[in-house]
Amino acid sequence: MDRKSVEGNLDEAKGHLKEGAGGLTGDRDLQQEGRADQIKGKVKDALGNLREGAKDALDDLDRKK
Repeated sequence: MDRKSVEGNLDEAKGHLKEGAGGLTGDRDLQQEGRADQIKGKVKDALGNLREGAKDALDDLDRKK
């Protein structure tokens, strides 16, 4: 798993916690911050997966030479 994917998963988890805490306390700003963290995490995870896939494809090409 790529480091960006791990960071993304952590950001998503943090976002879920913030959103939940904001919902419990009625803090809409915290809820929005949590949603933003989740989106940021999804983007990081997708970038990490893309990088990992590109690396795997390049490794496959090297092996075929």
